[in-house]
Amino acid sequence: MKTDHLTIKELTDAVGGGVTPRMVRHYHTLGLLPQPQRSEGNYRLYTAQDVQRLRRMMALKQQGFQLSHIRQLLDSHPEAALDNTLIIQLQQQYHTVMQQITQLRQTAAALESLLGRDRNCQIAQAEALSQLKQLDVDAQAGLGHLDQIWSHFDTEVTTHPEHFQESLQLLLPDLSHYSEITVHLLHQLVLACGDVSLASFVRFGHEPVAAARKALKAGCSVVVDVPAVATTLDQTRLAHLGNPVTTLIDDPHIAGAADAEQAFWQDNHWQQRLQEAPVGCVLVVGYAPSVLLAVCQWIDQGKLQPALVIGMPIGFSHAPAAKRQLMTLPVPYITIQGSLGGGLLAAVALNALVETLIEKPDCHCYLSRP
Repeated sequence: MKTDHLTIKELTDAVGGGVTPRMVRHYHTLGLLPQPQRSEGNYRLYTAQDVQRLRRMMALKQQGFQLSHIRQLLDSHPEAALDNTLIIQLQQQYHTVMQQITQLRQTAAALESLLGRDRNCQIAQAEALSQLKQLDVDAQAGLGHLDQIWSHFDTEVTTHPEHFQESLQLLLPDLSHYSEITVHLLHQLVLACGDVSLASFVRFGHEPVAAARKALKAGCSVVVDVPAVATTLDQTRLAHLGNPVTTLIDDPHIAGAADAEQAFWQDNHWQQRLQEAPVGCVLVVGYAPSVLLAVCQWIDQGKLQPALVIGMPIGFSHAPAAKRQLMTLPVPYITIQGSLGGGLLAAVALNALVETLIEKPDCHCYLSRP
């Protein structure tokens, strides 16, 4: 910024992200941006504060906030009391988004039912497409006929076992930029939860496959957060490799994420045990978000030095925050963005790495691709 004031074109260039002068003028009309000063030639003149406000607006818009809510958020004072009206409006937006997700999930399920068919179902698939093309959607009877089409289609699945890999190849996004080992891991995660979209939310950092194979070959310890994760691990293969499994919150009464979270907070013994995790271990967190938060804090402080962190706790505030912290650390990790996760998925991730290590010990595909 060479001058104190910017033209509208210079403003949009400074903000970037596809912002156009037309959008800026629209935001003025809505009151999202204050009316700027004018030059002698009646051109709009903007300041650094305008750039900052517009950047904040675009960041919030990218996160899915409605423009009316963005204005309220930006215009509220940090020291002001919580605006209950805004919270109610955000709740309403959330419920609307969830309804949209539900409708999209129903659409995806129909498409999966049609497209996610192996070779043995292709004849029935072609027949279903033909009948869908001729379906009379204007009549109520047509809706009933749609159910009949799916019912007839589904009878074909009783004639042979499902070939999962063929279905996944039709449904998953392009994974060609991943190594063979990573693709196998993603396949196993999707099959464990039945949600193809999960593959788009898995994040890998700092060559986790290479770190996992090196540590597991060396007989590292595997430290899990709760007994439910331990029981889901492939104990036979881990024993073959010589990897002992240790449960952090070793309480058989832990039944879920809420129990694990409370136990970790209420008993300092579990926190002390976490700090005593062996150097070079593989940490698997599938339930308690606070365990992963503590892991991130102590890695940052040099108190923990794991070879790999598989961080997939579930939760709606702490878990996403813990995963974001994990992704900022210079440590190999595998995680799932947002609230998605759970002990089963965390265990499946490690099991997939162990499986490929034993079955493909000489594979080096991961050295050129993540």
